[in-house]
Amino acid sequence: MKTMRKIIEIDEELCDGCGQCIISCAEGALALVDGKAKTISDNLCDGLGACIGECPTGALKIVEREAVEFDEKAVEKHLASGQPGQKKEEDNPPPTLACGCPSAQVKTFMDTGVKPVGAQPAGKQASALRQWPLQIRLVPANAPFLKDADLLVLADCAAVAYPNLHSDLLSGRIVMMGCPKFDDTELYIERFNQIFSTAGVKSITVAYMEVPCCAGLPYIVKKGLEKSAADIPLREIIISGTGAVMEDTGIK
Repeated sequence: MKTMRKIIEIDEELCDGCGQCIISCAEGALALVDGKAKTISDNLCDGLGACIGECPTGALKIVEREAVEFDEKAVEKHLASGQPGQKKEEDNPPPTLACGCPSAQVKTFMDTGVKPVGAQPAGKQASALRQWPLQIRLVPANAPFLKDADLLVLADCAAVAYPNLHSDLLSGRIVMMGCPKFDDTELYIERFNQIFSTAGVKSITVAYMEVPCCAGLPYIVKKGLEKSAADIPLREIIISGTGAVMEDTGIK
């Protein structure tokens, strides 16, 4: 089914056929045809633009047009067929734990205040982490720590890049982490819809990297807000590849 969505467009006149965009596309949506990069099929392109930053001539850009929906299953099938001899996931399933996944157990690490419980040795910065789990896909909408929370939605890479994460961003906030490039966009939108509809979140701060594919994170959060019809203040913080704050919109 076709829908209006973001997708990659390639200017053939600017494309020099270097192939850098093809290497950076995790979905394998691009190929060289007659010396030019082309999209193999619209349903393989997620439209987040990880390939753009690798293009030395500026031939790639994100546009919004009518296209078939992005299909993760089609991507998996395409990647498997393009790598002869590679075992398919169903042929070698990952082991499962009989007791379930411990990382999904809901835990809270604070008293009624904002400081984390537990003293640290002199000269050591205390962790500002207040809860577990952290990953967006693992946090249930009914988690008690979400009630009346100031929520930090954090891109995975930003957690490593930003040096003052705990003191500047984590302190006093509940954090949910994910990667808009490799994770399930629709699952995340629905998860945030449920959270914003029921948890009573007080504010949202979205911190993400300057790279184009990371811009999918505020999009996901805003779509979740839109679906929930909740009126929650939103702040966006963009972090550079070297860990500096490039832009801070403040609360809106």
